[in-house]
Amino acid sequence: MTDAPDDPPETDDTRKEADMAKDDDSPNESNMDSDESAPEENLVHFNPWRDFNDAAPQIDVFGDEPDPEQIAQFMEVVFGYSEGLIPVRSFIDKGQGIDGRPHNIWIEANEAVADKMATFATWAAREGAAVYVIPGTVAEPGQARAAEILQMQTVVVDLDTGDIAAKRAHLERHLGAPTMVVESGGVTPEGQRKAHVWWKLTEPAEGSDIARVTRLRGDIAAKAGGDMHFRSAHQPIRVAGSVYYKNNLKTQVRIVELNEDHERDLNELIEAVTEMPPAPGVSLQPEFAHPDKPAVDDVLVTPVREGAADDWSRFEGASAAIGHFIRMVHEGRMSKDEGWEGICGYNAAMLRPAWSVERLKRESERLWALHVENNGPPLVRLDSGAPSPDELPAFSLGALLDDASPMPEDIIAPRVLTPGGLLVLGGAPKVGKSDLLISWLVHMAAGQPFLGFTPPRPLRIFYLQAEIQYHYLRERLRQITLPPDMLKAARDTFVTTPKLKLLLDDEGSVQAARAIQTAFPEAPPDIICVDPIRNLFDGGPEGGGENDNTAMMFFLKDRVEVLRDHIDPDCGVILVHHTRKLSKHQVKEDPFLALSGASALRGFYTSGLILHRPDEDASERKLEIELRNGPALEPKLIDKRGGEWVELNPMNERLVRAEAGTKFDAERVRKQDVILGLLLDEAAKGRLYTINQFAESFENKAGLGGKDAIRNRIGVQTTKGFIKFVRDGSPYGYGVSRSRFGFLCVEGMVMPMEGEHVDPDTGEVFPISVPVLPTHFKSAQTGAILEVENPNEWVYPEGERS
Repeated sequence: MTDAPDDPPETDDTRKEADMAKDDDSPNESNMDSDESAPEENLVHFNPWRDFNDAAPQIDVFGDEPDPEQIAQFMEVVFGYSEGLIPVRSFIDKGQGIDGRPHNIWIEANEAVADKMATFATWAAREGAAVYVIPGTVAEPGQARAAEILQMQTVVVDLDTGDIAAKRAHLERHLGAPTMVVESGGVTPEGQRKAHVWWKLTEPAEGSDIARVTRLRGDIAAKAGGDMHFRSAHQPIRVAGSVYYKNNLKTQVRIVELNEDHERDLNELIEAVTEMPPAPGVSLQPEFAHPDKPAVDDVLVTPVREGAADDWSRFEGASAAIGHFIRMVHEGRMSKDEGWEGICGYNAAMLRPAWSVERLKRESERLWALHVENNGPPLVRLDSGAPSPDELPAFSLGALLDDASPMPEDIIAPRVLTPGGLLVLGGAPKVGKSDLLISWLVHMAAGQPFLGFTPPRPLRIFYLQAEIQYHYLRERLRQITLPPDMLKAARDTFVTTPKLKLLLDDEGSVQAARAIQTAFPEAPPDIICVDPIRNLFDGGPEGGGENDNTAMMFFLKDRVEVLRDHIDPDCGVILVHHTRKLSKHQVKEDPFLALSGASALRGFYTSGLILHRPDEDASERKLEIELRNGPALEPKLIDKRGGEWVELNPMNERLVRAEAGTKFDAERVRKQDVILGLLLDEAAKGRLYTINQFAESFENKAGLGGKDAIRNRIGVQTTKGFIKFVRDGSPYGYGVSRSRFGFLCVEGMVMPMEGEHVDPDTGEVFPISVPVLPTHFKSAQTGAILEVENPNEWVYPEGERS
């Protein structure tokens, strides 16, 4: 008997068979990498549409069977958003007394994936084999290495030791309810069921985000006491709904909790894990010693002679020492140069005679490649380009007074950004920080002043930003209203990244440094800009957030300063940061208290700028400025007019009762609109008014107030040119006005006349109407009533609406 359909047609999916097998039976040792050196006879090709019963079955008729429903739920959580091929592996679990070879297939992540996986799991169960997947997709059959993973849409931790229930409770308390919890089938010595805890992401991780996902898996495992092998992208895991065979135990890999609507944003999950403390009883200190080997501290200080004269051979001693330094480099605790110096120092001091440099290098490279393969990409640390001096510099008052050397040239004058300085630009979300910053940086890259800030020459600028995606970034840059010659001057000196998906940690710092050096290979940049702090923040080994002063100082000193010093110690740095809500009184008293996060940031920067709206209903912004290295600068009132940022005259800003004044302004504008609208409507009904007639007719109507208030508003509108006059109303059924001014007239006014007009094309009948054209207007300078030169063209005084 068979569960396979009779002779189905072969498809591309059913022909995807390959050789990713290794003859291992532990998922932590088997990473599903393809092994080109594996002998062909060790490979078993599997086709899910064929009859699998070509060998003696090993079936427990009373045992658990695969559950297609759970398999479908598992595949939806782990691969529902992904595209590509899923690497699947099956092999005989330990402790069954039977042998078997691995079976490997690649299944397309599409609507049929659950059915195909259920078919494969059913066959594997008959063979006494477990079923694993790599929780990520690849492009081609035969691919399964860490570097070949294209997409991952979940974060998982394997809890296989200790108090599983307490660890799950700790994770849920700090990270929220997971999307799925799977009992993998194993049982701890204490009798608790081992578990896989899954969080589904809102979208698949790709590119550099995959390294962030695997790093996150390792961080969760470290803090929860889970399996650290999942720091590798290609680590396989059991499929829920399949059957667990191990040590004479047969049971189902079961989903015990499923919250399908619980999805997490990757950045938010990283932040939550960073803030999560280690679970009770879990230590984050690395353990290098092994019970069957000497402690690392002993190895590093114990001489080893050739010829097996000691208990510890030269090869074993060198391998242990090299392995120690490799771990230190891999975890970012040492730079590569420091690690190599340590290896060479051990070789010279402890190996007797010492190995040759060639052999030492060859063995180190071999062990490094093996360590990276087993533990994922390294956390390489940046070396600072400006090491601390051996002696602390100190200068007497006399020496400082006598030093007449010229001051260093400002990167951005006046003293806004000085050599080696740090400028922080803060503002609330959507206030226009990034838009202002991009315009500012383009001006600086072109060597042009901006809002009174002046560069000494065209500056080389690298903009490390993590908010605007590529297509919207190029759209925003095209919307900047700047002269073509300025844009041309900044084409090569302004370099920006699209939205980054990385932290400025050890690995992210290395990537950033490489990108900066690639962008400016001949000379380092003058400015490195990070926008915003929140999206790239790394609080260090303690995992603190932005509100932690220690974490903020770590980010500023061990991340930002180290990156700058590695590129150029004289390079200026601009950091963009968010602000929190403060009352208007607090903003007025000290606007820089609004900077989000730890207060250490304000004590560290050399210049601070805060962009805020004094009036939420107005478009004007105020730029507050605080300088450490120069005299105070007055705040700037700025606005974006016609697509370009401009500085406004602060003398035009209302200082007393600003809110009340703004309301009065709005009320005057409302009354103007009401008066103009009423004149248009009344004319359409065949009625014209003089000033007094209109004021008396509409007194206390439409919120216009008394007749004197109405006359005053009409007087203002006649001076501004919104209202003009018709002295002779005869063409409209009125005689000559006896008023000094005449009848009121507004732009677009029409009057109905007797008779009808028939459209010759449609036959529609319309009433006849004629435009009301002004004959006189009020001079804005003298108040005199003057004749209109061209009644058909409505002219406003200069400065008013046109």
